[in-house]
Amino acid sequence: MRGTGGPPWNGAAHGTAAGAEKGGFFALVRAWAAALVVLAVTEYIQITYIRELFVTEAGPESFGAGLLLIQLPDLVCVALAAWVAGRVHREPFRDAVRAHLAAVFAVPVFLVVVSIALQWGRASAVGLLLSSAVAVTGAAIGYLVDRLQEGDR
Repeated sequence: MRGTGGPPWNGAAHGTAAGAEKGGFFALVRAWAAALVVLAVTEYIQITYIRELFVTEAGPESFGAGLLLIQLPDLVCVALAAWVAGRVHREPFRDAVRAHLAAVFAVPVFLVVVSIALQWGRASAVGLLLSSAVAVTGAAIGYLVDRLQEGDR
C-alpha cells in the first residue's frame, strides 16, 4: 500500500512479470480504443462529406475515381488510426516490438475482417482485396510514421 510500507501497486507483490503483463494488456486495450475512436470519427466524416458529395448511389464512375474518392480517403483514415494507436501505446510496453505491432495493427486487421464479413455476398474479389490492401497499407504507414517520431526522442 502506498505510504504505509506495504507492497507497491505496480505488481511487484506478485512478481514483476505479472504486473508487466497486466499493465501491458491494458496499454494494448487503451491503444485499440483510441484507434477505434479515431477510425470511427474519420470514417464518419469521410462517408458523410466526401462520398456523399462526389460519389453517386451507383458508385464511382471508374476504377480511378473509386481509388481516388473511396480507397485513398480510407487509407488516410486507417493510417491516422494506426498512428494514434502507436502514439497512445505507453512507454514501457512500446519498446517490446511484438506488443507494439499488436497495438498498431490489431484495429486495421479487425477492420479487414469486419469488412470482409459485411461485404461477403455483395463485393467482388477485387473489391475485397483492394480494401484489404488499403487497410494493411494504411496500418503500415501509420506504424512507420510512429516509428519515425519515436526516433526523434
